[in-house]
Amino acid sequence: MLDAERVIEEVARRGIKFVQLWFTDLLGNLKSVEITAGELEGALEEGVGFDGSSIHGFARIDESDMIAKPDPATFAVLPSEGTVARLICDVYEPDGSPYEGDPRWCLKRALERARDMGFVMYVGPEIEYFYFRPGSSPEPMDKGGYFDLVPLDEGADLRRETVIALQSMGIPVEAAHHEVAPGQQEIDLRFADALTMADSIMTTKLLVKEVARKHGVHATFMPKPLYGENGSGMHTHQSLFTLDGKNAFFDSDDPLYLSKVARGYIAGLMEHAREIIGVCAQWVNSYKRLVPGYEAPVYITWAKRNRSNMIRVPMYKPGNEAATRIEFRAPDPACNPYLAFAVMLHAGLEGIEKGYELPEPAEYDVFALSERERRARRIRELPGSLNEAIAEMEKSELVRKALSDHIFGKFIENKRIEWDLYRARVHRYELERYLPVL
Repeated sequence: MLDAERVIEEVARRGIKFVQLWFTDLLGNLKSVEITAGELEGALEEGVGFDGSSIHGFARIDESDMIAKPDPATFAVLPSEGTVARLICDVYEPDGSPYEGDPRWCLKRALERARDMGFVMYVGPEIEYFYFRPGSSPEPMDKGGYFDLVPLDEGADLRRETVIALQSMGIPVEAAHHEVAPGQQEIDLRFADALTMADSIMTTKLLVKEVARKHGVHATFMPKPLYGENGSGMHTHQSLFTLDGKNAFFDSDDPLYLSKVARGYIAGLMEHAREIIGVCAQWVNSYKRLVPGYEAPVYITWAKRNRSNMIRVPMYKPGNEAATRIEFRAPDPACNPYLAFAVMLHAGLEGIEKGYELPEPAEYDVFALSERERRARRIRELPGSLNEAIAEMEKSELVRKALSDHIFGKFIENKRIEWDLYRARVHRYELERYLPVL
């Protein structure tokens, strides 16, 4: 955790020539401006100005002056460069106030709400993605499956190189392996506070793509690139700790070791799942993943271990206080992590604050139930399309509060445009099915 003075010292000591200043737009696209090492001191003190009207979801042209101010704690040297470092920025108005449209500030506000309630949010994501061979149609890099070495897991060397690059930038990795689908990979980041983790996810996605590109391979975080195969999720393990470092989700007297706080948090995620899913799964393609039969959640349920549920309580280390957490399985890796963590946290805190009642766990295969049985058990479904998800989000006071009026309005506007473009397009399925017979 460096301060500005130490950052300047490190730049001089390591012979850094250039510094990239990163920030994220509304949809989670990484933006960057590069400065020389000689300009760094001024940037750390005053920030660097840019045209906000040219950044998606930021300011209108008549209020476009923005300032990107580096956070010294995010200093890291880019592994493939050696003489280039990066700093992640917060975005400010010219008067020095935080910019309402900055996704990082949005997450910081959510974390402040948690802190006011006595909590710190910790997150550990499982980030799935695909390696494809170059070409116009998606050809998986290999035919491997879950944890496979035989047939040959051709992505292993790329994953190892990516993990080494991440660790060189101070991002700890718990595990990396081949996933279920051909060419599908997973990298699990070691848990950290939510802001650090959101920064780390943005860095991970960049490094995955850069390492792959260097070897002539295309890496994608598209949620469902292959028909008939599992899509890529970002199962998000999360817990709240008290300000003095105790796991607020842990209760040694509970059969599942879940405290009242944890149960309220799960109930909040379940109650608001239909409202927040449009942020956690924000693309048209996201809802091709959230269908039955591919290990992705469809129904709003929870349980221990059971992987057919939207939320599960991992039981790898039962009774271990530090390891007690919940796993939210609906998000995908193409989301904006700052916004996704913010809405998850607000939903969970709402459940704690208002004392939501947690339904009984679904310790059975939810997909095997008939529609009548699910209705009898009051099991709700996640939205089946981006259009349905945004309609739910648009009615949500919780999501509006979590995102701020600016991000809330801009996000919905963008997603309505995306849906209109999608539904006006003639897709290959329609041509193959209807053209020969109609």
